[in-house]
Formats: sequence, C-alpha cells, structure tokens
Amino acid sequence: MSAAGAAPMRAVVSLAERAAARSVDHVALDGVAKIYNPGTRQPVEALAPTSFTIKAGEFVALLGPSGCGKSTLLMMVAGLEAPSAGSIAVGGKPMTAPRPEIGIMFQDPTLLPWKSAIDNVLFPFQAMNRPVALHRDRAAALLDRVGLAGFHDRKPRQLSGGMRQRVAICRALVHEPELLLMDEPFSALDALSRDEMNLVLMNMWEGRHRTALFVTHSIREAVYLSDRVLVMSRRPGRIVEDVRIPFTRPRDLAVGETVAFNEICGHLRGKIERMHRP
Repeated sequence: MSAAGAAPMRAVVSLAERAAARSVDHVALDGVAKIYNPGTRQPVEALAPTSFTIKAGEFVALLGPSGCGKSTLLMMVAGLEAPSAGSIAVGGKPMTAPRPEIGIMFQDPTLLPWKSAIDNVLFPFQAMNRPVALHRDRAAALLDRVGLAGFHDRKPRQLSGGMRQRVAICRALVHEPELLLMDEPFSALDALSRDEMNLVLMNMWEGRHRTALFVTHSIREAVYLSDRVLVMSRRPGRIVEDVRIPFTRPRDLAVGETVAFNEICGHLRGKIERMHRP
C-alpha cells in the first residue's frame, strides 16, 4: 500500500483507539467514606459512602455547598488523604499515594516566590528528579499558549492573580498528566477573570482531553466546563444527582446565554437550594 493510502487507515485507527479509551473507567470510587476523629467522642463524618466512575477523557465537576466534602473527596482521589472506608482506583490501580501521572491545581496557585514563572512551571520535574532542561521548551510553549509570552522570567509578585493561575495551569499540565484534579482554582478571581480562566482551561484541555475532576461552588462554571456534574449533599456529603451536560465541544462563553444552558443551571440551583431547607 502506498503512503498516501496508508494515511487514512492510521487516522481511522487513531479515532478508534480514542473511542475505546473513552469507554474505559479511568477513575472508580466504590463506597468511599471519610470520618475524622474516629473512635473519639466527637467523630466528624465528612463523606458518606460514595461511589461513581469517570471515563477516560471525561471532564467531571463536583458541585455542592461549602463543607460537603468536595475537597476531601478530591484529596483522596489524589492520594493525599486516606479514605476511612471503600476503595479508589485510578487507571485500574488502587490509589494509595500521590502519583506523577496526576496533576493537581489548588485554590491558591502555591507558586514558589523565589522562582520565575517558567521555573515554577518546571518544578514538577525537579520534584520528580527528572532533567529540567529537557522540558524548558515545552514549559515556554505552554506559557506562551496561555498568554504569558514575555513574562517567563517574572516572579509571582510581579504577576496578577489571573496570571499566577495561568502559571499554575501550565505547571499542572507540563508533565502531561493522565488525570487532572482541580480544587476551586479560580474561586479567588473576579467574575471577568474567572470567565477568562475558564476559556484558558478549556483551550488547554481540548488539546488532549485529559480525564479531569473539578471542584467548584459555581453552578455556571460547572455546567460550562463539564461533561457531567455530580451534585453533592450537605455534610456528610454524598452524590445526590449525576447530570450529563449536552453541549458539544469546543465551547465558548456564548453557550452560557442559551436557554438550554440556563435551564440546566436552574435545575442544579433548585436542587442545591432544596438541600439547604430545614
């Protein structure tokens, strides 16, 4: 077969492989619960037994009221917190400790103040004892892609809040993680900056469709970013609804003005408000 004839076949295989990957559970929680201070007079049940799965390449949001256990659940998926009961598997393997193939973004950018933007992006390689110089071009390209060309050598104090979060996105993605975990990364930003960062995140995510779990209080943010929204109850948290978002990708902010988008937001808002009633 000629090279010209072989190219379409490679494309078909690539699409088939992508479809097969999307059918696999990349994250699986089975009866996961968390109790703080167990065995004492004042145990705190943060998370009731919870089970759900996330397909490879899916973007899933955890939405719920403050204190419902969203961040606790995320930290357990990251291997930074041990569950009191149940099991967590990522990539088919039990999750017992942090792994290099998982990227994490926190509420605060947590940048090292003495390092430049590009050196902060490269820090995961330093932490994993990998050669940093080999990845400098990739780090620079990521910073350019999020609009930080010309700011590679700036220290965090020389960057705005939105710019620091762009650096944090690049740091989370620079080692090409298979799973991206985000704990309200844009909650401290004003509304305009938050919308801008949602666009930046979506543009970065669309390039490879990494599996993602995103914690947020914002209903509109959850609906805009996600393939599915998991609604959590008040403490002890549990999943009370799994809402699939029907909008095609890629998306721009204009989808937020549509009737369908606002109907979904209204449904989710009503669900959460009902949980707050006595």
